[in-house]
Amino acid sequence: MTDDLSGGNPRGLHFVTELANTVRADPEVGAAELQGILERHGGPPFRLTDADARELRAATDHLIRILGTREEDEAAEAINTLLDRYPARPRLVRLPGRPWSLHTQAPPAAGLTHWLLSTAALALGLWLSERGSCAWGRCAAPGCDRFFIDAGRRDPQRFCTPRCATRVRVAAHRAQRAGDRSG
Repeated sequence: MTDDLSGGNPRGLHFVTELANTVRADPEVGAAELQGILERHGGPPFRLTDADARELRAATDHLIRILGTREEDEAAEAINTLLDRYPARPRLVRLPGRPWSLHTQAPPAAGLTHWLLSTAALALGLWLSERGSCAWGRCAAPGCDRFFIDAGRRDPQRFCTPRCATRVRVAAHRAQRAGDRSG
């Protein structure tokens, strides 16, 4: 089986963050919702059962720990541990209408956990090596703790979406205006 989720670009990493955010928000998320995430991101054609959903949620805990660190050495060690336990067999694949891209191919007997963790570890490792830092993080907006992938080229990203960034800017602006009126 191959996937469409790895490679040195953020495409596959958006799958990793959506999966991590979903499992963190609902630790008992079901097979249907997890199936939808796989399909949205071009994952392999798994038909998830309730047992698969439990396995996927448990495997996602490894990814949540990696996404939760901002320290490169710690992230690299965790990624290398996953690559040792769940080796990725990268291959260049060209899907219809797309350029060549790097995919992982799991051994025929490998299951869902192997596929997820080998794919995610390869994608996170490529991104860490390409960017030279943990180019991911947690949203800085009050009340939001979602993971994001920092695909920007200038200032480090602080928010998961423009909506959260705008909400923080508007709140700061309103607080400043209220302070100006009372002072």
